[in-house]
Amino acid sequence: MTQDEISPQDVIEMARQAGMAYEEKLEVYVANIDDLQDFAKLVAAKAFPDGVDAEWIARRTKYAVEQEREACEAVCNKLSANKPDEPTSFDFRYGAGCCAQAIRARKEGATC
Repeated sequence: MTQDEISPQDVIEMARQAGMAYEEKLEVYVANIDDLQDFAKLVAAKAFPDGVDAEWIARRTKYAVEQEREACEAVCNKLSANKPDEPTSFDFRYGAGCCAQAIRARKEGATC
């Protein structure tokens, strides 16, 4: 299920079911923390009617972390490149290079 599959009418109905009060003058729903927790449970139940697949979530999270790590490493590598036409200091390039090296170490399972 995607966010597009939960209609505004669904959201309003779940807000009511969660006990949120509608403030007509302001045209908003008012909720306390218990209402928000109930609302979150209703949304999760609608989004995952068969329950949450913890293994899928773990795999997806691991993949997202790997992608983010790759992107950060690429940025650090680019920033650490010695390009005479760009006004960057040696300390800046050195620091970016150290960041890239630390990211590679984490990717390989080492800790910094």
